[in-house]
Amino acid sequence: MTSRNPRDSRLRLVSPRTLAAAPRAAVTQRRRPAPRPPEGTPPPAELARMARTVLADAARVARWADAALRPGREGAGSDGKGTLSDATAERAAVDLGLTPDQVRHDWDTARLAGLVEVHGDSARPGWRLRAWHRDDSAVLRGWVALFDAWSLAHPEPGVRAPAAVAEVVSAMPQVLSFLMLSAGPVPVDQLLDLLEQRVTELRTERCEIPYGPQPEPGAEPAAEAAAEDTPLAPLLDWALRAIASVGALTYGDGQATLTPLGSWAVWVKLEQICVAAQSPAGNIEVSAEDMLRGCAQLRPNAARAEYRAWLAARTVGAAVTELIDAARGEDALIRGLAFEALRVVGAPAEPDVRTVADETPLRPYALLWLAEHDGADPEDAHEVLTREEATWLWVDTAAAVADHGEAPLLVRHLESAVQATVPALLDEVRAVGHPRTVQVLVALAAAHPDPALAKAVRRAAFQVHTGGS
Repeated sequence: MTSRNPRDSRLRLVSPRTLAAAPRAAVTQRRRPAPRPPEGTPPPAELARMARTVLADAARVARWADAALRPGREGAGSDGKGTLSDATAERAAVDLGLTPDQVRHDWDTARLAGLVEVHGDSARPGWRLRAWHRDDSAVLRGWVALFDAWSLAHPEPGVRAPAAVAEVVSAMPQVLSFLMLSAGPVPVDQLLDLLEQRVTELRTERCEIPYGPQPEPGAEPAAEAAAEDTPLAPLLDWALRAIASVGALTYGDGQATLTPLGSWAVWVKLEQICVAAQSPAGNIEVSAEDMLRGCAQLRPNAARAEYRAWLAARTVGAAVTELIDAARGEDALIRGLAFEALRVVGAPAEPDVRTVADETPLRPYALLWLAEHDGADPEDAHEVLTREEATWLWVDTAAAVADHGEAPLLVRHLESAVQATVPALLDEVRAVGHPRTVQVLVALAAAHPDPALAKAVRRAAFQVHTGGS
């Protein structure tokens, strides 16, 4: 690296880093003390054991599908939703000693927990199923995904006003928070009072003066009138039974109590919201780009917590669109962090990520995301990139380092290049046509301590600038 002859300069090859590591090296990370869970919370290994117990039936069906429904055989239904066909459900029921309805229920649970991933009209085992026995955090994340989808895991059976059901679903996080803070059984009557107060607040917040013609005094939209006329007690009963069905609480004898797993999950979500609310940018309310800038100096775990809190306040589709729009901007650091946030989104982001894989600036990021999503080890995901794509990503990451990092980081970034020599790197960097090539090379020349190598880099920057060879 310090040869006086740039033509013989060798780049020391190191293990390729994932996309996540490179942009994050561009900034000085600030340590935050990890929050401690409430006293009495079981250790992660015990929580994971509880989650495995809750998901055991779903994992059993998912493993059966993995073994019995190989590519080329009949698998998921052709309705585009990944539901099991009648024949497949019957076959699974015979093999597993279950009823077809039990198979379908466990299959749906597996989908919600990410043990099965649906792609168009087919389904395949999710990465969480692959990591079932060796990765406690993967199991816990799968259970939390099921917990978040409790209203889908146990749909409301009665014919009630959809608006009222939506209000109860929106109000339940506050009810669950109250249960966690109570740290013990709470009478259902008390929870009903809290639910009614929260639903009233939601209706008050929704009361805005609309533009355009106004209805006659006393005239009320039918949906809102139906919602306000719907009694909340049966809906609370449904919500508590649904949350109990995913293992987050126990419900009976006129009272409800969070399980240790449910209490931990509610605490985690409250911590995520608190972390995001305390960030300098106020990350829950701001745009994707501002949120990513607010996360740039956080350690990976803290940043992921903020991504989750920001995502929780938005619909998945809108959040993914906003993150991809942020990735299309000129700041390479934001581009890398946007795909980190998309990793937190997971499977729902796959169609959009596949779409942008044809856009040159986003292609390397999208290909790495897709490779990891398909189960590739993050350390090996770079192998899906062509030499040109890897070089583009190297320049883009160097631009992030040059804009947000320090000179030694830019010099060390040389070690991550796929090219074996500096001249080879310079030749391919010039050929790849990245719009920030000149600025990156100038910054690298200014930062590198080897005069001969710096001179060669400056010459390459001049040639790119003038269009020479």
